[in-house]
Amino acid sequence: MGVVVLSVSFEGKVTKTVRSALSGHGLFRLASWQEQEPEGGWNDPDPWDDSRYSGSKRFNLPLTYSGMILAVCVAFYLVKMIAPGFAFDYLALNPATLAFRPWTLITHMFLHANTNHLFFNMLFLFFFGTELERRVGENRFLQIFIVSGIIGAIGQMLITPAGYMMGASGALYGVLGCLAVIAPEIRVLIFFVLPLSIRASVFLFAFLDFAMMGTADSIAHMAHITGLVAGLAYGMMLKDRYRYR
Repeated sequence: MGVVVLSVSFEGKVTKTVRSALSGHGLFRLASWQEQEPEGGWNDPDPWDDSRYSGSKRFNLPLTYSGMILAVCVAFYLVKMIAPGFAFDYLALNPATLAFRPWTLITHMFLHANTNHLFFNMLFLFFFGTELERRVGENRFLQIFIVSGIIGAIGQMLITPAGYMMGASGALYGVLGCLAVIAPEIRVLIFFVLPLSIRASVFLFAFLDFAMMGTADSIAHMAHITGLVAGLAYGMMLKDRYRYR
């Protein structure tokens, strides 16, 4: 992910600061037991309401799902530094061995090639992931992240059926695509200075990936594009329920 995002703003006012992203609906929260009564019924079925599938009690961990993803990515990177052979063999996605190691279709999203790769993807997650999770809920957010990452990996394997794949970019493009549909009022700062609407950012990122397709830059551009398409599809399904929260 070669994009630097400084802030996320709503209707022209910068509200997603480092402080707010770290607390509340950001990366951290207070651990607690929460009483929950399942909602919905025969007269009001809502397939998008996560609380309908929750039990009577739930323990809130001190990390949100965005925070957990960040922590796992950092942990996987440390594993890669300590045992690179293990990381490439059992965590990275290799189309040649996928049939024998199907879990790598998921684990590759949490493994990164180098420090820059990890930093920029986690910065992207910090701003866009926490915001999508706040709007759609943690379970829906995790579903969007994982499914977009899997579809991104499949799309990349269709055009490059060899070599190792790693990184959360395909999943994060899905997060971005979904957020662009349900929250078009968001504006972002790119490369520290360029303000764009989130939808304009989507077009820019997609254009750059199409333009760079086929170059020897070791970036899975098709994973970005197909992950983005998956996120846009999710956004279209969710837009009436979650828009403008």
